[in-house]
Amino acid sequence: MAGEAVKLERDGAIARVILNRPEAGNPVDMAMARGLLEAALQCDADASVRCVVLTGSGRMFCVGGDIGLFAAAGDGTQAMLSELAGVFHMAISRLARMRKPLLTLVNGPAAGAGLSLAIAGDVVLAGRASHFTAAYTGIGVSPDGGLTWALPRLVGLRRAQEMILTNRRVSADEAERIGLITRAVDDVSLNAEGAALAALWARSATAALGAARALLLDSFAAEPEAQMEREGRAIAALGAGHDGREGFAAFLAKRKPHFEGI
Repeated sequence: MAGEAVKLERDGAIARVILNRPEAGNPVDMAMARGLLEAALQCDADASVRCVVLTGSGRMFCVGGDIGLFAAAGDGTQAMLSELAGVFHMAISRLARMRKPLLTLVNGPAAGAGLSLAIAGDVVLAGRASHFTAAYTGIGVSPDGGLTWALPRLVGLRRAQEMILTNRRVSADEAERIGLITRAVDDVSLNAEGAALAALWARSATAALGAARALLLDSFAAEPEAQMEREGRAIAALGAGHDGREGFAAFLAKRKPHFEGI
C-alpha cells in the first residue's frame, strides 16, 4: 500500500492501520498520506470491518511532516505542501466520517501532523513514554490536519493557544489530565488494552456506534433542536434495524446481545 508506508492488517472484524516508516519516526510524506487515504477508504467501504485501530511502528507514533522533503522542494514547496495537506486532510476526514469507531494507540512521541493523527480517535490510549507537541511554528509554519479545529474542542482555547504558539511538550499523564487523550497506560500494556477495546467494539452494534460518532462530530455546529431532530431520526432507524431489535430482545431475555453490525 503506497510503498508500504502504511500497512493495513486484518484480524477478523478489526482493521489495523500502521504508520510504517519506523527508521525515520514515521514522518508524513506523500506516500504515507496516500497510504492513509487508501486505508481509510478501504476501511470505510468494507462492511466486514467493525473497528479500526491506528498506531505507529517502532518507537515513535509520528514525528510530523517529512521536513527533509519540504526543504528539498525548493521553489515547488507551496504546490507540494498544498497537495500533501490536501491528501492528508482527505484521509483524516474519511477516518472521522466512517461509520465505525476509531481507536488510536499512541506508542511514542506525536508531533505536528502526528499530533493531529493521534487525537483523531474516538478513544485515544497513549503509552506513558509518549508525549505530544504541536511543533509547527517551531519550523515556521502553521498547523494542518484539523489541529486548530480539534485541539480547542478537546482542551479548551487557552490550552490550545499555549500548545500551538509555544510548542510546549505535553506528557502522556498531563494529556490525560487535560482531556487531550482518553487514558495514559503503561507502555507494556498499551497493545493489550487496545486489543481488548477493539475486540469489544468488533462485537458491538456497529451501526449504533457509527451513528453516535457522527452525531458527536456534528454537534458543535448544530442548534439544539436540529441536533435533537438528528438524534430522533437516528434512534428510530436504528431501533427498527436488526441490531436494535436484537438489543431489545436480549435485554428483556436477560442475555448478552449478538450484534451483527448491520
